[in-house]
Amino acid sequence: MKISKGRTRAVALVAAAALGAAPLASPASAAGPAATRHRPAACPAGHLETAALEQAMAGLPDEAVATSAQVRVTTPDGCWTGATGVARLRTEAPVPRNARFRIGSVTKVFTATVVLKLAAEGRIDLGAPVQRYLPGLLPADYPTVTVRQLLDHTSGLPSPTLPDDIEWALAHRYDRWTPEQLVRLGLRNERAFDPGKKQQYTNMGYIVAGMLIEKVTGHSYAREMRRQIFQPLGLHDTYVPGDDPTIRGPHAHGYQSVTRNGTGTLVDVTNWNQSITPAAGDLISTLADLDTFAEALFGGRLLPAAQLAEMFTLPAVDDVDGGPALYSVGLTAFRLPTGETLWVKSGSRYGYSAALAGTRDGSFRVAYSVTSTDAKGDGQNPVTGAIVQAVLGMR
Repeated sequence: MKISKGRTRAVALVAAAALGAAPLASPASAAGPAATRHRPAACPAGHLETAALEQAMAGLPDEAVATSAQVRVTTPDGCWTGATGVARLRTEAPVPRNARFRIGSVTKVFTATVVLKLAAEGRIDLGAPVQRYLPGLLPADYPTVTVRQLLDHTSGLPSPTLPDDIEWALAHRYDRWTPEQLVRLGLRNERAFDPGKKQQYTNMGYIVAGMLIEKVTGHSYAREMRRQIFQPLGLHDTYVPGDDPTIRGPHAHGYQSVTRNGTGTLVDVTNWNQSITPAAGDLISTLADLDTFAEALFGGRLLPAAQLAEMFTLPAVDDVDGGPALYSVGLTAFRLPTGETLWVKSGSRYGYSAALAGTRDGSFRVAYSVTSTDAKGDGQNPVTGAIVQAVLGMR
């Protein structure tokens, strides 16, 4: 099992099908000045027709697919937030208001934002070699890897290979990992391609980007997240868990379907040390905080225009499977049948599937969390697929 397994190209294409979308082949433009303070995004009711979305979320818990779902959608006509299912199967308690959840690889959008902010401050050169900032991390004869290549998945850095077995993962879910350890394990494998030649989605570039943030600032990744994003935006329910395996505060439990002795069962996987995906998939957040972040980011209030443009620019390379590049710095680009572009980042950790999406101008935004019972499985969860289809019907 490669620890970078998440939204690979194959899964991204499945997601695109659920969105009724095709991969975007050309970049969009940037806009907007940066600011340092921003009020949390409001959610005015407006006049949204939500019947289809509510139907998509109905019927939970369904132990075959998911135990709960939370969705927040914002359009020019208003905002709607809803939750279904249970917070815990044993008690059948409802999902708490503003419940926290693991956001998985949506973390990458936050990490990319901090690196781009440091670039705007002149402390990082996106075109400079990673080796300049982190000497000795890569072998002396390793080809040059730029900071930008870390963020747009064109570095070719290899990922660690671990046992591809759910029981192994469960037995080791409280293990503590360091970024340096993960890089060393990854470098035992051959690189997928020469830097800058192709694109392949992995966690490794963002694990190194987290190390870069710490090296350049002299502060921990968690502190820089608080300083650069959480505190200015008032994201009081978003945090870096570090080695803490729990989800602090109100939350819905996550479950993983496991087959033992020929019988299927659900294992509570809420508690899990996320140090295996530092800066790539470890954050905990809420719908309201994700929407506030997206509103500020897409609205140009976190980054100057030049740096924000990186998030809406696809590298001019092919994917390792021969198709066009799907990933920009931090985001994934899809073109809807209408010709409109939706910028998306999805993520999954055991027990939790999450996503954040929006149009380029940020006027249409979606955030969701589904406690999928096979969140790391290949393919589209039927609940998330139904939610996506319903949300797109609200455009």
